[in-house]
Formats: sequence, structure tokens, C-alpha cells
Amino acid sequence: MKILLVEDDVMIGENIQIALDGEGIAIDWVRDGNAADAALATQTYDAVLLDLGLPGKDGIELLRAMRTRSDSTPVMAVTARDTVPERVLGLKAGADDYLIKPFDLEELIARLHALVRRARGNTDSVYRNGEVLVNAATRQVMIADRQVMLSSREWAILDALVARPGAILSRTQLEERLYGWAGDVESNAIEVYIHGLRKKLGQQFVINVRGLGYMVEKN
Repeated sequence: MKILLVEDDVMIGENIQIALDGEGIAIDWVRDGNAADAALATQTYDAVLLDLGLPGKDGIELLRAMRTRSDSTPVMAVTARDTVPERVLGLKAGADDYLIKPFDLEELIARLHALVRRARGNTDSVYRNGEVLVNAATRQVMIADRQVMLSSREWAILDALVARPGAILSRTQLEERLYGWAGDVESNAIEVYIHGLRKKLGQQFVINVRGLGYMVEKN
């Protein structure tokens, strides 16, 4: 999963960045609406975490611009604006969910996962392939009755693949799920994590489509 965070408060932004990185979620962080516009024009994101009170172009203006150009990227408004009219304004402008500051980071992460699943048209967070069961909501991976432990980077790759079973994801698409703009991408990183997943889940679990990328079977 790759998220765009639009937040001008450094302390809040750093805390969200640390929390999402711990969940294996790639994050690009910008601090104003104009920078967010530039990011959305050049990158693809699973969701946007958007502070409405931004310098320059504010969050409401950014939201309206996104929806006007038919950008359907799901948006969670994260803001201190807690009156009913302000929340209604954000939702009418195009926000898909609303979280009031201060908030619990665990709740933010849980609601973010739910938002992305809804946007993908997949309210069922469970993927099955033979004896392998992947629960995206709880980040649990089971083989029969045995839990399989994955690193955060292995999970990021697996989560991207099982979110779109049957679809081929290129190496570049998978790299984007691992690293934000600040991340250094090692040349063989994807191969290393795919190897780790195959070792733990079976050699045939992740399929290599030569010259195109990787996929998991559609269930």
C-alpha cells in the first residue's frame, strides 16, 4: 500500500510516518496543497491522508480539484475541524472518511485499511490459496493452523499482490509499495522479498510472469 500524507504539522506528520512505516505502508509526505497536487499528478496512491487546514491551497480546495478532474483516489480527511458543518463540507467536497485530531494511530491505520479495501471493491479482507490464508485486516498469514511470520517488507509485497489476485504487478509497482520518496531501492530488493515469500508460503504461491512482473492466482 502506498499513501500520500498531506500534513503541515511536523510532529503529527512524523508520528504518522513512523506508524505507517511500522505497518509496512509506503508513504510520501508533503506539507501543502500545491505539493500534493504535484504528487498526485505524477504518482499513483492507494489513498490520501489529508489535513484540511493547509498553507497555500487548503484541503477543501485540493479535494474539489481532485474530484473535478475525476481523480477517485480515496481520501481520509484528518483535521482539527470538528464542527458538524465543517465535517459536512469536507464530505461534500469529496472526502471518503473523516478523522478528528487528536486521534489514535491504531484507529487511523485500521480505518485506512478499511478505506482502501472499499475503494478496491473488496470488503472481504481474506484471501485463500490452497492451505494459505491471508487476512489483510489483521495482517495474519496462516498455513493450515500455523501462523507464518513475515517481515514488514514481505507483508507490503504480499498485501499488494493479494489485493488484486490475477493481476500482474510490475517490479516498479511493487517497489512503490515498499518505499516512499525518501527510500533507497536496492536493485534486487523485490527478488529478495519474493524469494522470502516463496520460501514461507510455497514456491508456486507467487507467480513470475516473465518480462511483466508477479501475481498470485485469482481465487
